[in-house]
Amino acid sequence: MNIAVKPDLLGNEARAQLARKSQLLIGGRFVDAADASTFETFDPATGRKIADVAKAGAADVDAAVKSAQLALVGPWSKLAPAERERLIRKLADLIEARMDMIAQVESLDSGKPVEYIKFVDVGLSVGAMRYAAGWPTKIEGDTLPVGAPNMLAYTRREPVGVVGAIVPWNFPLCQACFKLAPALAAGCTVIIKPAEQTPLSALILGELALEAGIPEGVVNVVTGYGDVGQALVDHPGVSKISFTGSEEVGKLVAARGAATLKHVSLELGGKNPNIIFADSDVDAAAATAAMAIFFYTGQICSAGSRVMVERPVYDRVCAVIQAEAGKLKIGHGLSSDTTLGPLISAEQFARVSGFVERSRDSGVEATTGGAKPGGELEAGHFFLPTVLTGATDDVEVVRQEIFGPVVVVQPFDEVDELVDRANASNFGLAAGVWTQDVRKAHAVAAALKAGTVWINTYNQFDAAAPWGGFKSSGYGRDNGREGVEKYLQTKTVWTNYA
Repeated sequence: MNIAVKPDLLGNEARAQLARKSQLLIGGRFVDAADASTFETFDPATGRKIADVAKAGAADVDAAVKSAQLALVGPWSKLAPAERERLIRKLADLIEARMDMIAQVESLDSGKPVEYIKFVDVGLSVGAMRYAAGWPTKIEGDTLPVGAPNMLAYTRREPVGVVGAIVPWNFPLCQACFKLAPALAAGCTVIIKPAEQTPLSALILGELALEAGIPEGVVNVVTGYGDVGQALVDHPGVSKISFTGSEEVGKLVAARGAATLKHVSLELGGKNPNIIFADSDVDAAAATAAMAIFFYTGQICSAGSRVMVERPVYDRVCAVIQAEAGKLKIGHGLSSDTTLGPLISAEQFARVSGFVERSRDSGVEATTGGAKPGGELEAGHFFLPTVLTGATDDVEVVRQEIFGPVVVVQPFDEVDELVDRANASNFGLAAGVWTQDVRKAHAVAAALKAGTVWINTYNQFDAAAPWGGFKSSGYGRDNGREGVEKYLQTKTVWTNYA
């Protein structure tokens, strides 16, 4: 296994950013928490402290909501749609221009490889902004052909109001942008609550929104723990919650949001089947399957964590995935040649290693990995890329989301059996299908209960393509037309012109 030692690769702009005090953004100003509380954020690759960050409380959430409410009925509502478009485009340009700084700070905070962040996270963030920027001038109502005489009836599409955007730790920048961009396009104001493990990029995003000229109070950022998100969900001044995170917390958000009849959208977890048929380009499918699980150390809700292989090519697929695992370079995310960073925290390490240890008790074999690398990586939350075989469908590692670099490879014999087994999961976020038979590909894609199905590819994303899940993977969609429409509400206007 290749090991990359952390170099000192922080640029001057990233150093300057990290040297600044990490405060809340409320009403266009960076301020301390009302009670001056702070919390620490750590580098998961070394365990070293990065910064003290303002820890918001209920009073800070209330101040952010009031600020967002004032902006909603004030300068933001008075801007022409074309002007909203210009400002969102300006924000996209600034994110792109600060790519290196953002990627370095995000890598230090999350452990993700810096080159991946530039290409994936920043690229998706800029794409989301530019896509959403085209929408303000295209949000239209309809004239309705009502039956009553001398009546004109039409609809208006109006912003839903103040949005609480609760963002996960695995994609802190682009998940914030997936929520912020369409909300701004719809004319909403937003309060971003980043995960406590990765708060820094959301603060940079808020700063860039001000630099772009977006009016004060339109974008607010409150950092802290779960009680901050709960305060947003409970606050009567917040009209919508857009949440990405775990199934467990998503259920709590939905239940608590019901008390004030909030609009709620949830993007939750996945246990995603990646299906390889014998008639596919097997080596390419298996190599992509390895990337589908090991990318960002498996800490991605769309991870292809369950590879289902037609039996004649099962051994070959296992061999390729194991070989690809051996090529990964484990190290600090700031090293340009790192391809596998650490898990986000000690808690996540314990979760992932616990799944693997318990699977062994069920007769599952780790044919590669399954442990922590030693040496200079001992202080970080690193876990070797792991391939599990010999698992039956009732075993925990087949049913539950692990959220680590752990893949279960299972054989199948018949298509009907395959579809039933793939759909037996409580989750329904994504799936992959690999075959050169176009009829079989689309038949299986239609039968799978998943919000996204990739055919002969995996983990393709675009701001124009809706993203979200079935079943316990949540409801509502980010991206695309649906991603904008969830931040709008419809008003019908009747006029008697007799």
